[in-house]
Amino acid sequence: MNNTEPQKHNWLQKIFLSTNEPRLRAGWRLALHTILLIVITPLAGIVFFIPIGLFKIGFDSPLALAANELSMLVGITASTFIARRFLDKRSVISLGLKPDFLAAKDVFVGMLIPLFQIGLIFGIEIGLGWTKFDGFAWQTEPAPTILARLGLWLVIFLIVGWQEELLSRGYQLQNLESGLNLFWAVLISSSIFGFLHIFNNGATWISTLGIFLAGLFLALPFILTRQLWLSIGIHIGWNFFEGVVFGFPVSGSDTFHLLRHTVSGPELWTGGIFGPEAGLLVIPALLLGSALIFAYARHVPRGSDFRNNHSG
Repeated sequence: MNNTEPQKHNWLQKIFLSTNEPRLRAGWRLALHTILLIVITPLAGIVFFIPIGLFKIGFDSPLALAANELSMLVGITASTFIARRFLDKRSVISLGLKPDFLAAKDVFVGMLIPLFQIGLIFGIEIGLGWTKFDGFAWQTEPAPTILARLGLWLVIFLIVGWQEELLSRGYQLQNLESGLNLFWAVLISSSIFGFLHIFNNGATWISTLGIFLAGLFLALPFILTRQLWLSIGIHIGWNFFEGVVFGFPVSGSDTFHLLRHTVSGPELWTGGIFGPEAGLLVIPALLLGSALIFAYARHVPRGSDFRNNHSG
């Protein structure tokens, strides 16, 4: 009788399958999810960029940016939902997407927290003479134009907040947690989050470190609530207040600005053309935001059903 076949079978199971349930190990699930993302996103991009080409819209226009974000939205959402259902063998809601009143409250409060964070950065730069106030948008542009641009950029940042949190604090962090532990999951997923921004305009090693710290910061709401909604809201609010309201670059990207000012302070502190994430002033802003998150999470009761058990 040949005993090598069962041993070989057990060895393959140990590499590919979870020890306590019939599904792939976390590493393989993450790899296949990445493949799905790489396949689906370009296909969606073809669909969304057809109108851009037909109407000869500039590829550096806000509409082209919106088309790109819509492509990423479809790619990330579809690949994550498929992987969660058929690879993880879990419900999509178990990622931390429970749809209830508390979810809406988390998103709303999350969007407000960056108002104080970016306001702190702007206040410090104004106080130290590192930026010069130039005026407001309504002094040079008509109200309908301002409202249209506000709406467009809000939609763009709603998409960005959803898709980046679904990917980084949703699928990646939670699968890494199930395969390793929470500490390494936060560390690795935040490192990937930083790496994904290295090709942005004006990116440096300091900006990569800043985005890494932002990843740690955005993981905090999920750790405290085991839901993604607060992180999603904070991500949306950070981009919107940073770019549209206070007039800073958003991770190297330019946006419509309600408040116009010219930054002239030291790049090490202000972040230069990349924006505040590449400057040391982001650190006190992240500390302030963390304190606000702790205060909010502490005073909003959550049942035990909010905690998800992940294994394998």
